[in-house]
Amino acid sequence: MPTFAQDELALIAARALARAGANPGMAAATAGALVYADARGLASHGVSRVPQYATHLANGRADGAAQPAIVHARAGAVLVDARCGLAFSACALAVGEAIARARDAGIAFAGVTNSHHFGVAGYHLVPVAAAGMVGLAFGNSPAAMAAAGGTRPLFGTNPIAAVFPRRAGAALEIDLSLSEVARGKLMIAAKEGRAIPPGWALDRDGRPTTDPQAGLDGSMLPMGGTKGAMLALVVELMVTALTGAAFGFEASSFFVAEGNRPRLGQAFVVVDPEALAGRNVFYARVEALIAEMTKDAGVRLPGARREALAAKAARDGIAIPQSLADELQRLS
Repeated sequence: MPTFAQDELALIAARALARAGANPGMAAATAGALVYADARGLASHGVSRVPQYATHLANGRADGAAQPAIVHARAGAVLVDARCGLAFSACALAVGEAIARARDAGIAFAGVTNSHHFGVAGYHLVPVAAAGMVGLAFGNSPAAMAAAGGTRPLFGTNPIAAVFPRRAGAALEIDLSLSEVARGKLMIAAKEGRAIPPGWALDRDGRPTTDPQAGLDGSMLPMGGTKGAMLALVVELMVTALTGAAFGFEASSFFVAEGNRPRLGQAFVVVDPEALAGRNVFYARVEALIAEMTKDAGVRLPGARREALAAKAARDGIAIPQSLADELQRLS
């Protein structure tokens, strides 16, 4: 597989997105987020998404000219309208506002409406940890999972992420989708002609399947069964009812070229530890828990593997399949 330096890969991705219609800020923000994912071993949310995003831009499912803007704000609450562009510039604006408002109010909630796929949820919390604050991220996506007891796809895979900074050492980063696996893994498997393990997805008739395309056409299984479906409901309401964004069942699949503008929602919560027990107490409590966790040799701190991969990618570059490299070169 060809290998690219991170800056080179980001430049190619940005050029491809700009050629498809993204404005310079949108193209650069999106490319940076995708390369971040690839560097951390999350290929399903990496530059493999560029052809999909480029098609959405070309077909009008995403507006490449969009400039996100704050449309409502009060103290520790703010709403950003992505204006149907790609999500990353809008999310950056929302997170920046949440950090600034949390410094004043102690806590802030930033919502994003009329948005698109927002990639790796934890990516958006990197500035929060750098500011020494606690962050939560939520987002919905086109319908992929049924409600508890149902069979019809209704909710997205609806990821949740959290970050807890440390005085020294890498922040704790928790990031998970509420399906058994991220839907992007089925996309990658389908492209590569690989079967998927049992327990990941159902076909359109509600039968278990190991065919990734049948799973994409059907529904994802929620993590933890009913509990995962209930958490997906919580996220769905948090990022739509509070922001006015579309429900997952109202958005066309990301995996089709034609369809509507998804108009999805995201939400970010930022908390300044100094506003509560204080920063020193916060750091001490985090380290006390980490010390207890790591007494068991098998415990791996969340985010540690991804950061190790990121260090390797910075040193050795990022390898992608030849077919993807060819497609990126063609698009750029």
